[in-house]
Amino acid sequence: MKLTGAVVLLGAALLLTSGGNCGICPAIKQEVTYFLGPSVSDYVNYVSKYSNDSAILENAENLKKCVDGKLTEEDKANVQSLVDKIE
Repeated sequence: MKLTGAVVLLGAALLLTSGGNCGICPAIKQEVTYFLGPSVSDYVNYVSKYSNDSAILENAENLKKCVDGKLTEEDKANVQSLVDKIE
């Protein structure tokens, strides 16, 4: 389930890629980096650049905490590796 969740997250990010053959949108790549990174506050601060809605920020915090609790470091490294290969 852990790896499946990571793949679903990556699939959602890929839906937001820009057109053409230019890889992943830089904003999405940066969000994935923060999302997979060690700090909940850094991810929430990144999301707050795009929305100051308290419900969205709370959900971002909960989602990050859930991912940190469910995905292993190996799972996160595999997702980051896949993003790097796509780029």
